[in-house]
Amino acid sequence: MATKKRPITVEDLWKIERLGSPSLSPDGAQLALALMRPSMEDNKSASSLWLLSTLGGAPRQLTHCGDKDGAPRWSPRGDRIAFTARREQDGRKDDETQIYLIAPDGGEAQRAAEVATGVEAFRWCPDGKRLLFASWVWPDAKGAKAQAARHKAFKERKESGYATSEAYYRHWDHNLPQGRVAHLHLMELGRAGGPARVRDLFEGSDYELGRAEPGANDFDIAPDGRHVVFAFDPAPVKRPDGRCALAEMELRSGRTRVIVRDAGWDCRNPRYSPDGERIAFTASHQEVRHTMPDQLAVWERDAGRWEVVSAEWDHEVHAPLHWEDDGQALLFCAEQQGRTHLWRFDLPDRRAEVVVRGGWVNGFDKAAGTLVTVADSANHPSQAHVHLAGAAPRRIESFNDALLDPIALARIEEVWIRGASAAGDGPGDPVQMWLAYPSGFDPKKKHPVLHNIHGGPHTGPGDNWHYRWNTQLFAARGYVVASVNYHGSSGFGYAFLDSITHRWGELELQDVEAGTDWLLQQRWVDARRVFAAGGSYGGYMVAWMNGHVAPGRYRAYICHAGCYDWVGMFADDAWSWHAKELGAWYWDDLERVNHQSPHRYAGSMSTPTLVIHGALDYRVPDAQGLAYYNTLKARGVDARLLWFPDENHWVLKPRNSRQWYGEFLDWIEQHTLQGPP
Repeated sequence: MATKKRPITVEDLWKIERLGSPSLSPDGAQLALALMRPSMEDNKSASSLWLLSTLGGAPRQLTHCGDKDGAPRWSPRGDRIAFTARREQDGRKDDETQIYLIAPDGGEAQRAAEVATGVEAFRWCPDGKRLLFASWVWPDAKGAKAQAARHKAFKERKESGYATSEAYYRHWDHNLPQGRVAHLHLMELGRAGGPARVRDLFEGSDYELGRAEPGANDFDIAPDGRHVVFAFDPAPVKRPDGRCALAEMELRSGRTRVIVRDAGWDCRNPRYSPDGERIAFTASHQEVRHTMPDQLAVWERDAGRWEVVSAEWDHEVHAPLHWEDDGQALLFCAEQQGRTHLWRFDLPDRRAEVVVRGGWVNGFDKAAGTLVTVADSANHPSQAHVHLAGAAPRRIESFNDALLDPIALARIEEVWIRGASAAGDGPGDPVQMWLAYPSGFDPKKKHPVLHNIHGGPHTGPGDNWHYRWNTQLFAARGYVVASVNYHGSSGFGYAFLDSITHRWGELELQDVEAGTDWLLQQRWVDARRVFAAGGSYGGYMVAWMNGHVAPGRYRAYICHAGCYDWVGMFADDAWSWHAKELGAWYWDDLERVNHQSPHRYAGSMSTPTLVIHGALDYRVPDAQGLAYYNTLKARGVDARLLWFPDENHWVLKPRNSRQWYGEFLDWIEQHTLQGPP
C-alpha cells in the first residue's frame, strides 16, 4: 500500500543538503564539490568536501574536520585537491580563511601556508606546484611580515570606528577591509612538506582586483604557467559602477601590460585559450547604457586586438567561461525565458547552441571529454549529472532523495499573458508567468492566490529552486503561487530588460495586474483572497502597488527588504547607479525621482502590509523598511514588522528562516480567514 505523501515544511527545506560548484579531476573520473548541511538545532550550516564518481559508485565524504570547507579544485596532475577553510592545525587556529591541500584518497588535510591576511579565491598553476590567490592587503606594507604585523595590530585595536575617504567602502552586508585592497599573490608550495613561499604580485604597483568580492573569475594563468591575466579598475577613484580593463603580467619579471582597455567598456572574467594565444572575457558596453549585457569577447595575441563575438546573440553571458579543448568554442551559462541553460558558443560561425537545458544550471565543469552540471528546478533542489557524448544525462548522487520522497510537491506550469506595451501603443507585449499549483489541486474548488514578485529588477527567476522565496513551500499551504517575469526581467532580450529604465513601476505594475486579471478569469480563483509579496525590487513593487492599486483588489501585501524612498535609498552600497536607473540625481530633478518613489504615494496606501527587513542589509538599508512600516502605522493601516538585527538582504540562519516563513504564512492566513475586505 502506497504511503500518502505530505506537504513540504520549512523544517524540510532546512534539511536539504546544498551542492556547491563542481570541480572535475583531470581524467574526468571524479567530481569534487562542497556539500552544505544546515542544522535547525545548531542554527548554523556546515560544509564538507565530497567526491562523486562519474563512472559509477556511491559518493564519498572527503573532509570531516572543518566547518566551512569549500571551493575545491583539483590539481593539474590529479594528486591533490586544494580548498578553502578556517581550521585548527598544529595548535594554531586560523584567523582568516586559508588554502588547504588533501589527497583524493583521503588522509588529513594540510594547510598550504599561513597567510595573515587570508585567502579570498585561488587557482592552480599548470605545473601543480604553485597557486594563484587573492588577498586583502595594506598596499603600503611591504612583505609578508609587515602584512602580518599590520593584521595583528588591526585585530588588537580598541577603536571600532570605520574611517575612510573612499567612494566605494561597503558591499552587500559588510564594510570593505579598512585601508586595504585586493592583491594577486603567487604561492610556491614547499617540497617534501617544507614551507611554502608567498609573493605579492601587485606589491609596489597601483594594480588591485575588484572590490566587490574578488573571486577566481577575476584572474587566470596561461597554459605555459608564465603569464597571468587579471581584471582591474584603472580609474583613480574606485566606485561601485567602475569599468574594468584587462592586464597581463609576466610572472618571472613582473612586467605588466594592459591588453584590453576602453573607457566605454567593462571587461571582466578573463580565460586563456588552451594554446594561450587568445583570452576570452565578458564585455559590457556601459557607455551606451548601464543595462547593457555582458557579451562574449576574445583578445588575440598575434593581432593585439579584441572584439565582441556574440554581438548578434541577444543573451547575457554568465561567468565562468570554459574553453573547449580544441579552442574553437566556449561553454558558459545564459538565461532564456525563465530558465538558465549551459551553452556552447562556436567561434568560427559565431553560433550558440544549448548543451544542457535548465531548470537552472548553477555550475559546471568539463575535463577529458566528461561534462558535469549542478542544476536545480522549481521541482527539485540542486542535483549533479554527468553528460557523456552519445549518452543520456546520468545523475551521480542522491543526497536529498530520501528526504523528498514522502513529500508531495506542487505542479509547475508556465503561461504567457498580454502585459504592458513597452512602446506605448498597440497590443501588450507577451509576458511570462509561472504558476505553482498545490498538491491535490482541484479546479472545481476556489483557491487563494499569492503573487511572488521577484527582485532585481533585472533578474529572471522561474524554473528554479529558491530557499528564501520557495514557491513549493507557499503552495504547500494551499495557495496557487504566481510569479510574473515583468518588463525589466532578464532572459527575454535586451529591449525587454531595458524597457523600464527611467520609468520604474510603470510597466511592471501593468504586467502584474495583467497576471491578476488572467487569474481572476479562472474559475478556481477566490477573488476575495488574492495576495502579493515581494523582496528587494519585488518589495518596491508591493509598496508601489499599495499606493497605485485600488484597495480591496489585494487582500494583503508582504514587503521584504523593499525600496521605499529613493532619496533615502542613497545610503545604499549601489548609489552610483541611481541616476542611471531613475534618470536623474535627486538634487538635479527631485520631481522625476519622487515620481518613481513609493513614498510619494503614501497618502493612498491602505492595504494591510507585513514589512520585513534586516539590519545588515546595505543593498536596501533597513531604514527603508522602518520608514514604510512607520508610515503605515501613522496612517492607521494594519501593519506588522519583522526586523532582524543579524541578517542581510537574505535570511541565512535556519531559525531566522523558520521565523520568516512563520510570520509570512501567518500574515497571509490571518487575512485569508477574515471576512470580505
